[in-house]
Amino acid sequence: MQVPLYQAKAEFFRMLGHPVRIRVLELLQDGPKPVRDLLAAIEIEPSNLSQQLAVLRRSGIVTATRSGSTVVYALAGGDVAELLRAARRILSELLTGQQDLLAELQQGAATAAVAGPDQAGNPE
Repeated sequence: MQVPLYQAKAEFFRMLGHPVRIRVLELLQDGPKPVRDLLAAIEIEPSNLSQQLAVLRRSGIVTATRSGSTVVYALAGGDVAELLRAARRILSELLTGQQDLLAELQQGAATAAVAGPDQAGNPE
């Protein structure tokens, strides 16, 4: 039986749902990187990075090539970088909306404090 597209998408986003995996993908946007560079940039235990890289490799979202004792990772395609850019744009819009709401709430609180309980319509 074939997996419905919405379920495949959900599994894809679950695979992305780890901060280390997202950070690896962000770093790989600039081009292929050896594991030692990823370790230096992310500052986690090598075994943890290895586990997260294995998940990304199994999903096909990154590729790994070995040259001697060095393993170099790269994005499998440019669409991943575009997805990360889209996520950044969406988060920027959401956070801007939250900042606007926070400013509105703070403005309302300041107005209520200056007006006092009688003028703001609040009981004493």
